[in-house]
Amino acid sequence: MDQIRQTIRQMIEISDQEFENFLSRCIVKKFKRYEVVSRPNIVPNEIFFVNKGLIRVIVTDKDGTEHSLHFALENQFIADYSAFMLKQPSLYTLQTEEETETVVMPRAAIEWGYKNLKQGDKLGRLIAEVFPNIHDRVPQHMIASYLGITPIHLSRLKKASIKKI
Repeated sequence: MDQIRQTIRQMIEISDQEFENFLSRCIVKKFKRYEVVSRPNIVPNEIFFVNKGLIRVIVTDKDGTEHSLHFALENQFIADYSAFMLKQPSLYTLQTEEETETVVMPRAAIEWGYKNLKQGDKLGRLIAEVFPNIHDRVPQHMIASYLGITPIHLSRLKKASIKKI
């Protein structure tokens, strides 16, 4: 877990004891090539840190065509962070593009960090800044255009994914 230690130490000041307590709540997990790490229409309960490999963020349009929105490489955090924080269904698929090793940070670890790390709030804020929150920054009609669907259809997809939960 040296990589995540180095990355987090670049973001915040954290004692060795705080790190040990935080990382004891996380697990290292390996994924095969093209394995789905997180699915749409499910509330995400994990944030991933990529030790080795590559994870693609995908949205699928009404015709079933996949559109890549983002890629996470080594030493990057990845999740549908907005959905994670709001406890809402994700709009994205996270899929490995090669054999990938991650540090999985479950919701319980993240919540523990907010409550117990001296700079937990700062860490959460900095992690959030690196996520591709396209839906928070780009108007819905532009996202729909990018996906090749109408804004009305995108709105229906969002509503349908919320109803499934």
